[in-house]
Amino acid sequence: MVTYDSELRAHNERLGAAAAIRAGERVLDVGCGAGLTTREAARAAAPGGVLGIDLSAAALGRARQLTAAEGLDNVAYVEGDVQTHPFEPASFDVAISRFGVMFFADPLAAFANVARALRPDGRLVVLVWQRHRDNEWAVAIDDAIGAETFDGAVFSLGDPDSTTRILERAGFADVRFDDVDEPVFYGSDVAEALDWVCGFRDVRDVLSILDPSARDRTLQRLREVMAAHRRDVRGVAFASRAWLVSARRR
Repeated sequence: MVTYDSELRAHNERLGAAAAIRAGERVLDVGCGAGLTTREAARAAAPGGVLGIDLSAAALGRARQLTAAEGLDNVAYVEGDVQTHPFEPASFDVAISRFGVMFFADPLAAFANVARALRPDGRLVVLVWQRHRDNEWAVAIDDAIGAETFDGAVFSLGDPDSTTRILERAGFADVRFDDVDEPVFYGSDVAEALDWVCGFRDVRDVLSILDPSARDRTLQRLREVMAAHRRDVRGVAFASRAWLVSARRR
């Protein structure tokens, strides 16, 4: 079964390597979702600890279940808004995020709050999508649907210049962007991939307003796109481009 974690398995490895979490460190995982990156950070940081924060109570419930099942006792989760959550100042060595920082209503406030939570010289390491047109998965789905489907927030931090300005104003320095050219995986076969893509909120919203005939035609085009991107034993995969953004707190 495809999951968000399996979709981004190549990106997980890049984030973990770049974060270079060391034993004894305290880690903040922003937009932690079901907690895969949180749990991986916890193993690297032990005996240090990790705090995962997310707005989704359902995702955090799943994260807590998986964390307990894996016997990790150095992890905590909190449901909250990173823009306003009262983190203990200077209490973390590193903040990480896997595609969880593009959706802030006020990114300057959010990153400034993360900076306050980091100790001086603390590290920020996050993954964000590059521009819409550089991501084959988004372009292909939009072409099949016949409209620009995805909320602009998905690609809101894709411009290095504007993102650098936000981070520097928020209290970060030495901002760096490394290109991540890795595929996203949508399932082992066409049917699974189609189900996964139709579960995207933005795709689901578009399909919900179509009349039955138009919806059937759109689903057929999406099915054909999934079939065209089936890659032997790897299943259905699309090219993607992300930035691995790193910085340090001033």
